[in-house]
Amino acid sequence: MAVRASDLDPSGEHHGGLPTWPWRYADPGLHTRRQLRALGLRPGGQEPAAQVVCRKGRRIAYLYRIDQALPVRPMTPGRAAALDRAMAARQTCPLCRTRYDACLPLKTLGSCVPCSELSDDERDQLAALTSA
Repeated sequence: MAVRASDLDPSGEHHGGLPTWPWRYADPGLHTRRQLRALGLRPGGQEPAAQVVCRKGRRIAYLYRIDQALPVRPMTPGRAAALDRAMAARQTCPLCRTRYDACLPLKTLGSCVPCSELSDDERDQLAALTSA
C-alpha cells in the first residue's frame, strides 16, 4: 500500500498544527470515537490529538488520546426514556400509528410502506379512524 506524502504529516505543519497520518498508520495510543466507545470510553471533552486521512484525502477521522479518555456515562432511567421517545418518533407511522422495529422513511414516503401505497381516499379514511 502506497502512502501519499500529503497524508503523512506527524508534526502537523501542513494541517493547521494537527498531526496527520494515513489510514492505519497512526500511533497506537490514539483512537477514534468509535474505537473509544468499543472500549467503554469517551473523549471526555479533550480536543483531537491527531487525525487520520483516508479515501484519498476525502475523509478524515479525529483521534483522541486513550490516556485522557473517560468512562462512558451509565444509562439512567431518564436517559433511557428520552431515547425511547426519540426512537418512537422515528419508528411510528403518522397515519396508522403502528410502531415498527426499524426507522421509517418519513422524509421520502411520509409514512410506512403499506400506508404509502394507499390511495388518497383510503388514506383519508384511515386518518379519520385513527383520529377518532
